[in-house]
Amino acid sequence: MSSKKTPIDIIKYFSDIEDPRIDRQKLHALPDILFIVFCGAICGVETWEDFVDFAECKIDFIKKYTDLKNGIPSKNTFNRVISRLSPSVFRDSFLRWATDFEVELGRVIAIDGKVLKGSHNKASGGSAIHMVSAFAAEARLVLAQEKVAEKSNEITAIPQLIDHLNINDAVVTIDAMGCQKSIADKIITAGGDYVLALKGNQGTLHAAVKKHFNNTFDMQHNKHVDVSTQEENSRGRREKRMCLSTDKLDWLNVTDQWPGLKSCIAVVSQRVVNDQTSEEIRFYISSLDSNAAAFNQIVRSHWAIENSLHWVMDVVFREDDSRIRAGHGAENMSMIKHVALNKLQAAKPLFKKSMTIKRLRKNAGWDDEALETILNVKI
Repeated sequence: MSSKKTPIDIIKYFSDIEDPRIDRQKLHALPDILFIVFCGAICGVETWEDFVDFAECKIDFIKKYTDLKNGIPSKNTFNRVISRLSPSVFRDSFLRWATDFEVELGRVIAIDGKVLKGSHNKASGGSAIHMVSAFAAEARLVLAQEKVAEKSNEITAIPQLIDHLNINDAVVTIDAMGCQKSIADKIITAGGDYVLALKGNQGTLHAAVKKHFNNTFDMQHNKHVDVSTQEENSRGRREKRMCLSTDKLDWLNVTDQWPGLKSCIAVVSQRVVNDQTSEEIRFYISSLDSNAAAFNQIVRSHWAIENSLHWVMDVVFREDDSRIRAGHGAENMSMIKHVALNKLQAAKPLFKKSMTIKRLRKNAGWDDEALETILNVKI
């Protein structure tokens, strides 16, 4: 452990992780290695070689917070340590950190999965890692993640992920894969509510709801149907979303099979892009009372996990291009990048209003003061 006081909260939470190395191989303290890795992830480091180059360029900054008694770790040390750390222990440290967030997270927790395409190892025959994440939609913060077991799917990982979350009074949104009775029951039992997307995997239920909302124009004049319309115009794209919801479910003969089910929802989205119009109708079930305006916002909030997490991981963090795949490297680096993203999101209000995550990462790499601000921001 470094004799100097590390000024950032993340090291406090991750410093007690069991070091996978034997004592005679510990030339570099684990907190020192993690400090460099967290800083590098914030600043755009992508490979083990990059971590060495980054540390050499930032040596004066790094030595303000670590001793580095034996110099900068080699690329093999970074690889060996991160790849051998226990993902479950690393995840538990992340969860302790996330539990202590000081910001208002908001009510909507979006859950969705993402495949780390670059983690596929052809040489060993290993399949790509599939991670399921929980995302505080309003605060734009990652709350937890769970790896999907090989030869399994999100249906088994989602309940495990929910076990790590405090969802009391929260609204959990999940796409159609998670529209399962057991998952609905788990959410209700934990004190939360759900809005679950409905597709063909729930054939009978989907068909019944679709039939009920078949004529959207007529449904607008049905006294048992609540209606809300939202319109947005952005960068040449116009979108109109009409949400219809009802809690009169006497036409639905499976209500008692779904824990807490109170309402059904249809969202009709019309988009105009470059004078081309498209329309899509999506269906949902919920444990909330019928409120079309609220559902319209909740459904919209769910897509934050696509736009503010998955898209950022793909395009800004270049996660799918990563060739870190040995041992537990890909899974642990995914969590490290989520730590970095949370820090960046929390720090954005302290910089220019127009500052994007991509620009902020560059600023952190160029400017020690910017990096220090991001590291020390309270979440």
